Amino acid sequence: MIKVGIVGGAGYTGGELLRILVNHPEVSLAFVHSSSQAGKRIDAVHTDLLGDTQLSFTNTLSDTIDVLFLCVGHGDAKKFLEANPIPDSVKIIDLSQDFRLTKQSTFGNRNFVYGLAELNKEQLKTAQNIANPGCFATCIQLGLLPLASKNLLQTEVHINATTGSTGAGQSLSNTTHFSWRNNNLSVYKAFEHQHLAEIGENLTKVQNGFSKALNFIPQRGDFTRGILASMYVETNLSIEEAYTLYESYFQDAAFTHISKANIDLKQVVNTNKCIIHLEKHGSKLFIVSIIDNLLKGASGQAVQNMNLMCGLDEKTALNLKASAF
Repeated sequence: MIKVGIVGGAGYTGGELLRILVNHPEVSLAFVHSSSQAGKRIDAVHTDLLGDTQLSFTNTLSDTIDVLFLCVGHGDAKKFLEANPIPDSVKIIDLSQDFRLTKQSTFGNRNFVYGLAELNKEQLKTAQNIANPGCFATCIQLGLLPLASKNLLQTEVHINATTGSTGAGQSLSNTTHFSWRNNNLSVYKAFEHQHLAEIGENLTKVQNGFSKALNFIPQRGDFTRGILASMYVETNLSIEEAYTLYESYFQDAAFTHISKANIDLKQVVNTNKCIIHLEKHGSKLFIVSIIDNLLKGASGQAVQNMNLMCGLDEKTALNLKASAF
């Protein structure tokens, strides 16, 4: 059994991670750390886990684990590791953005591998430390990587993506309050979202010399979970050639699927899937990519990465079905 510890277990990503791991056949939960909820039973905070676990949150750590998940805020993972030295033998999967970029990927003796299996699967199999990708970054990169792999991103990329309220985390703010979010839609961080850095860096690694603008307009949706990203680029590819390219690129991907029929968010919510749909409009290739921001965009992808780094089938405990209605 893989002995797992979780730091930051009281938030959305921590809760989703627990929902998966309590049913993982190869995992034993050693501890779930939370400074704010220490001493409380896990099912008193994550009430969907009633009957699934008897564990309580703790504010102490144990070194007798194989894998540590860091489900803390951006900037807090590095601070946590500075304050709490973790033995080199413990594998770390960080769900924050602290180690995603190459210039930030080294911490002491630890080197973090970017955890997008559709890009770095072989490196993840031997990794000791993984930086889990961002949710928007996952959805958008999966929509663009096949083109980059053939040096076909030759023009600006136009991206509009809408995320559910869970993407903002569990802490209440004006823009996550039900009364504001319900029946509402808004743009935020237009052209400046923090996930652009990791998207651009990885596209450049795949398509050497890529330097075109990524025109990204993020939106807050009036729903709980999921991301729908719609993108378009100029290309000479026919729609048949585009589908052949995408199907070939993702032929060995466990969770990324191509649909010739139009797609909608309910196909992926509560799953670790990404589904991509393509259309050709004149010279423009229109790409729609959908994921669950808490699963393929966070906790599900983290478990997929743990499976890979521990020599398991990457789909273990992740055969989750969307509710669909």
